[in-house]
Amino acid sequence: MKYITLLSALLIMSCGNQKEDGTASEVETIPVKSMTLWTNKTELFVEFPALVVGENSRFAAHFTVLDKHKPVREGEVTVSLIKGDNGIRNTAKSPSSPGIFSPSLQPKEAGNFKLLFDIKTSTFSDRLIIHDIIVYASKEDAINALGVASEAAGISFLKEQAWKIDFQTAPVINGKIYDVINTSGVWTPSPGSVKTMVAKSNGVVDLAVNNLTEGTLVKRGQLLINVNSQGLASNNLSTDIASAKAKYQQAKSEYDRKKVLYESKIVPKAEFEKVESNYSITKSNYESLSSGVSGGGKQIRAPFNGYITAINVANGDYVEQGVGMVTVGTHQSRVLKTQIAPSYGLTMENAQGVWYQTNDAQWRNIATSGGSILSIAKDVDNTRPLISVFAKVNDDVDMPEGSLTQVQIAMGNATQNTIIPVSALLEDYGSYSVIVQLSGESFERRPVKIGKRNGENVEILQGLEVGEVVVTKGAYQVKMASMSGSTPAHGHEH
Repeated sequence: MKYITLLSALLIMSCGNQKEDGTASEVETIPVKSMTLWTNKTELFVEFPALVVGENSRFAAHFTVLDKHKPVREGEVTVSLIKGDNGIRNTAKSPSSPGIFSPSLQPKEAGNFKLLFDIKTSTFSDRLIIHDIIVYASKEDAINALGVASEAAGISFLKEQAWKIDFQTAPVINGKIYDVINTSGVWTPSPGSVKTMVAKSNGVVDLAVNNLTEGTLVKRGQLLINVNSQGLASNNLSTDIASAKAKYQQAKSEYDRKKVLYESKIVPKAEFEKVESNYSITKSNYESLSSGVSGGGKQIRAPFNGYITAINVANGDYVEQGVGMVTVGTHQSRVLKTQIAPSYGLTMENAQGVWYQTNDAQWRNIATSGGSILSIAKDVDNTRPLISVFAKVNDDVDMPEGSLTQVQIAMGNATQNTIIPVSALLEDYGSYSVIVQLSGESFERRPVKIGKRNGENVEILQGLEVGEVVVTKGAYQVKMASMSGSTPAHGHEH
């Protein structure tokens, strides 16, 4: 999605961008323009003296990477002034300070032009275009056409301030919104995401990991426990392996001998099959006993990357074969179980999706990572008055099994309306407002009327128009700037 908003502010220039052969008083008469543009990658806030034939105009081009809203710290920016097939351009090979590039242009003729900004970095490139840029024949023409602007309205919040904090903006869009059921859910393990490791032989437990406790992270193949039977008078693994090996070798010799005789048709098929069966059994028994053995003990290793969910033994315990010792789980796949009243009429046919809240209070859609609704119960009775809904979640869920989380279940048919991220909302005693970005460094606080909430998005019934830009992170800091009663000194170099 690409969206562009263009704002111009005019003021009398009071800082030092001047022609080499001009005086400060002459340059101060040239009005300054400020404009803000967005693409889906970049925000450009640019300030520059109105373009006049023969006058050198230096641009203060503030480039922000929209992801994480941080300044562009390397790369080059080329500004081009184009009319038809002709034009002039200038390139700033690097930023003059983090996020700010300062190319300049000296127009040669008056008229209506396009102004292009091309940015190239090691990770991305982008182009932003401003149409209908007027180049004036003289400073007097520029002053007569543009006049002198009054103090800019709105809350002043400089780019340098925004770049230093956790700041983010998002466009107001027209999107789908559903009716939702607000409920809660409990995290349960999904099939295959939890595995209990059992003792494969009798023996004494020797924990291979120091301070092995519930919640300990483990890696696939990591040694967790040794079950050692050395020194035991009975059920000694080493003795059992030696006995199994002897029986296997004896059965193999008998099998090899009888196979030659059978192929020569000296022994009957039934006799050979009996020997073959005994050979297979003894081989399997020996391989099973000797598999995973080291130092006279059976090794228990982690089946996958995950964490310890339960430990049922301690160092020095004697265990018998088949006893569950340790359980390993993974965050990667979970089942989210919710329960709702049957009066909602939720079915697999009208259920549209599920959002859940993470442990840092962020909303996430299960469909984003390929999750889905597994089942919706159909029957209720006196002992089960609620309908259970099960959803598979493939995200890395960093929440304990059995813990609760807020859930929204979307149902019915979607309607199209104005939506913004929930994180943009400011609430005061039940009333809501947002911080709207008027230009690169100008904002206003605006009351809004909200409707349905769909996970990370909220419906806006009144107060915003599609294409406007709202602050989704850092809105509180902008709000505080509006209450400070003073405007910070502007530090840009023009």
